[in-house]
Amino acid sequence: MSKIKRRTRARQTALQFLYQLDLRGPELVEELNNFLRENESDRETVSYARTVVQGVHKHCAEIDKILGVVAKNWQVSRMAVVDRNVLRIGAYELLYVPEVPPKVSINEAIELGKRFSTASSGSFVNGILDKVSQIAKERAGSQPEPTADDRDDASELENNVPIEDVSENAVSNNSAADHLDDALIEED
Repeated sequence: MSKIKRRTRARQTALQFLYQLDLRGPELVEELNNFLRENESDRETVSYARTVVQGVHKHCAEIDKILGVVAKNWQVSRMAVVDRNVLRIGAYELLYVPEVPPKVSINEAIELGKRFSTASSGSFVNGILDKVSQIAKERAGSQPEPTADDRDDASELENNVPIEDVSENAVSNNSAADHLDDALIEED
């Protein structure tokens, strides 16, 4: 399987877990390894899915704040559960995974939205992530040059080394009652 297909499958797997995490609460994060073991056999795919889930989980409060700012007239907690988590994955990659080109992150998120949500999700995701991409560019422009340690961290991500476990406190405080979309994510 090519690296591109692995990353696509990893994002799909991460979306499925993040959807459940969003509905069932932060205690579900303890089940991540079992979920990955049951749903994916390719090591590289599992590793990147774990990286995405843990990264979104760790940075969820900040990601949701940014999404809330750029998604005019939309509260993040009132977005469809699938769309919200597709946006979180795309925003995570745009903001925290610089080795993934922005166009790739946005296009992958658009395809996830189209596949697992509604026909209009693609344009919704595109519009919001385009704005997040601008924020990511501004941040990158205001950041100092990466240190050797930063380059090592980026290299670990690119080589699919899982990041350390994150605390449960980083997940958003959305409750299942706040969500309008109860659709299940189904694998083809």
